[in-house]
Amino acid sequence: MNGTPALVAQGLHKRFEVKGKPAPVVALHDVSLMVPAGALTAFVGPDGAGKTTLLRLAAGLLRSSKGSLAVLGIDVARDPQAVQDRISYMPQRFGLYEDLSVQENLDLYADLHGVPADMRRERYARLLEMTDLGRFTARPAGKLSGGMKQKLGLACTLVRSPQLLLLDEPTVGVDPLSRRELWEIVEQLVQQEHLSVIVSTAYLDEAERCAQVFVMHEGRLLAEGPPAQLRERARDLCFVARAPVGVAARTLQARLLDAPSVVIDAVPEGGDVRFIRHPQTDAAALDALLQGAPAEPVPARLEDGFMVLLRAQRAVPQAPPAQAAPLEAPKPGEVMIEVRDLVRRFGDFTAVASTSFQVRRGEIFGLLGPNGAGKTTTFRMLCGLLPASSGFLQVAGVNLRHARAQARSRIGYVSQKFALYGNLTVIENLSFFGSAYGLRGERLKTRMRAVLDEFDLKGQEEATSGQLPGGFKQRLAMAAGLLHEPEILFLDEPTSGTDALARREFWRRITALAAAGVTIIITTHFMEEAEYCDRIVIQDAGKLLAIGTPQQVREKALPTEGRRANMEDAFIGIVSQARAQATAPADGQGAAA
Repeated sequence: MNGTPALVAQGLHKRFEVKGKPAPVVALHDVSLMVPAGALTAFVGPDGAGKTTLLRLAAGLLRSSKGSLAVLGIDVARDPQAVQDRISYMPQRFGLYEDLSVQENLDLYADLHGVPADMRRERYARLLEMTDLGRFTARPAGKLSGGMKQKLGLACTLVRSPQLLLLDEPTVGVDPLSRRELWEIVEQLVQQEHLSVIVSTAYLDEAERCAQVFVMHEGRLLAEGPPAQLRERARDLCFVARAPVGVAARTLQARLLDAPSVVIDAVPEGGDVRFIRHPQTDAAALDALLQGAPAEPVPARLEDGFMVLLRAQRAVPQAPPAQAAPLEAPKPGEVMIEVRDLVRRFGDFTAVASTSFQVRRGEIFGLLGPNGAGKTTTFRMLCGLLPASSGFLQVAGVNLRHARAQARSRIGYVSQKFALYGNLTVIENLSFFGSAYGLRGERLKTRMRAVLDEFDLKGQEEATSGQLPGGFKQRLAMAAGLLHEPEILFLDEPTSGTDALARREFWRRITALAAAGVTIIITTHFMEEAEYCDRIVIQDAGKLLAIGTPQQVREKALPTEGRRANMEDAFIGIVSQARAQATAPADGQGAAA
């Protein structure tokens, strides 16, 4: 079995018949690839690339329309059960039983897989040690944080010893600390148990850890190779530009993104802007865009090579804003949100403890924290979805403790999960939510036309919302949230699980909204996105640990030899330090012991 590849596909096709569509949807088209055994392999690509379909075919859950697929040397179409007996598969929504304890979930999956009783004790001990869940075996799964649920899902997937592990976006919705822990577990399995692992991921820094990467786009295989080989596509094209004093990095980034013939990609990074110049870029054209901002060459990353590949498939950004944000310093405006000593209790449990901050008009304000930190509770109180237990909370000039309905008419809300009506069409959803926001007649029609155009949804009006790809669902949710032109927009992990290209397009829209004076409140687990914010808050265990500009927060991180601290380093350092202090003996006597 050592010389047998983990997976071999030859001319693989998969089509889905969709009700209401005359032609089938092509999920995979002529895919041929070979995944080596005993290694960590990644499938990456935008929404709708075919990653999940390929994993489900490999798990024997779907049948291909054409072509062949062998897993561990077994023809999946001929004998799917033989494949399923040798693999473990963790889908995006792993089925934990939330009323059962951690231990009971492990027992249930061991029973389902027929794991003998004499093997369980050793296997459980190993899995609980790896996932650090040994202290929580009696806790109901529904009481775990998002990161702990993902680790329990992985442990349940591994109650037996598979020859191949399939992971479909295992870190979506997981905070940086838990994400790092999950990847340490996976790498440990590969190194110590020589397990073959195939993971689909929207995060290119995760794919950078893999031995082999397959880049997919619209059901086709675009490129494959080790990360170093894919990075070569962006070699000598990557630079970091220092934004002028008083200019937000996201403003310079927006200017660069709006010139696709000159710049392939741009993203804020550590207070600067990392960008990829077009190979045929004229030096004068680039200098005109930079407006004197100094730029230095930097080594290419896997994400840079990925963006070069995708931009070659799509020459210009999907939905450029109507007008570019002016390259000028943001001006402080009126206070739109004021929070003083905000507290929220659930019985004896304090979810948010004495939090205070202000947010001004046109500001992008980020709420960051590990799963279970209290940021979602804070977010829901700010939106008027949850009353505070005590404290002062004013939004858009309205005291939320006394007039939540009045404030809600001035805010827009986009939830973490697609919250529109999946059985309604795009236009029916917009009509319904527009009416709910009080829009009628010609005003509603005008606003619907405007958001369809702004979010590049023209041509999708009659599409059933639940059948849209993830990126289109996100755009529709944004369009619905902005129909009534709110002064404040609340975004709850809006880019969770979306690919790098979709995140760029999303943030270009957000940057334009902020420049137009809309106040943005956002929660995110993706630390790159914190760089777009004017200020951020980091919470854990209901307490405010840090507040300030991204630069001020980064400065709290411990220095890393050879490179500047990034936001992820700062986040993990601040949270880890606060937790260590919380568990340290109060009088210091335990230190000597």
